[in-house]
Formats: sequence, structure tokens, C-alpha cells
Amino acid sequence: MNLLANFSKLDFECGTDEAGRGCLAGPVTASAVILSQEFTNDILNDSKLLSEKKRIALKSIIEEKSIAFAVSHVFQTEIDKINILNASILAMHQAIEKLNPQPNFIIVDGNKFKPYQATAHQTIVKGDSKFLSIAAASVLAKTYRDAYMAEIHQEYPMYNWIKNKGYPTKEHRLAIQKYGITKYHRKSFRLLPEQLKLEL
Repeated sequence: MNLLANFSKLDFECGTDEAGRGCLAGPVTASAVILSQEFTNDILNDSKLLSEKKRIALKSIIEEKSIAFAVSHVFQTEIDKINILNASILAMHQAIEKLNPQPNFIIVDGNKFKPYQATAHQTIVKGDSKFLSIAAASVLAKTYRDAYMAEIHQEYPMYNWIKNKGYPTKEHRLAIQKYGITKYHRKSFRLLPEQLKLEL
């Protein structure tokens, strides 16, 4: 299925998406991207459907061809304070705020968003597999977050974040059980299943 260029038919419509909502460690990362209505790409799709190699190749194309793009991390301490949904929306707002030019319409992956200033917006379930700008935002959010997790992996290699990216894999949970938690873990999340209780 070919992704659509634009929802509102306005120039400077931005798509926004996040990565890392379900992780046990690290930030939630959002991106906002404005593409021209003429932009096309046959490979671009929801980042979860793409290989890492394709995401990295697309990252360069998106950054070069977009009218504007931005990325923002909201870190685990803030996630623990305001909850993951609010942190995801905050990351999107911060990314949109960095765009130059500012968008005149915002399309958002998912069904939850809070108005950004006075700019009209539309939430779109599975938007990252329907609209190019949301797919582009999903690729940037994922690649920037993965790069960050690879960086902090150097500090705590026993959790293997370079591979699991902080998601609740069996390996990650066994490492938490064995080594405890780090400053990068989200303390408000259930880090271990009930049968593997953790003293925080």
C-alpha cells in the first residue's frame, strides 16, 4: 500500500510519532517531520516493519529531503513523574517546538494527543503505516533512540540494551533480577513479573 503524502492538504503539515513507550529503561523518544507534498519513497513505512539497515538508510534520506525535522528524548526520571502517556506527548510537543518552520497542521500516530499551542491536529490510529510524515517520524524516533540505547549499553553491558533496546525481553528481565536496576530504569514500570519480586 502506498502511504499518503498529506492529510490536511496544507503545506507544512507535520507528522509526529514516538518510540520506546513499552521499554523498561531509557527515554521515550519522539520525532516530528515536515515533508513536501511531492515527497515520495517506496520503502518508507512504519519503522517496526523495517529492518535496522533500511531504517538507517531512510534516516539519511529523511534528514536530507524533509523541509524540517526534530527529535526529542524525555528521560526515565520524567516518565516516572508524569507517566508514560504524558511523557510521550511531551516528547512530541518538544520535537514539534524545534521545527522551523512551525507546522500549520499536525498529524499524530495513535489516538491520544494534547493540543500543541493553537495548531489544529488529527490523531490517526496506525498512522505510521498510512502517512509518509508519520512513518518518517517513526523512523527518526526509533533510530535516534536506538543510538542512545547503544551508547548507554557501554556503561551497563550486562543488560544488553544494544540488542533489546530496553524492551522487556526475558534476557533483560533476568539481568534486572541478577544485577538490580540502574539509573536508566523506569521505576514506575513493573520491571519484573510478580513471581520475580524486586526491592526498589
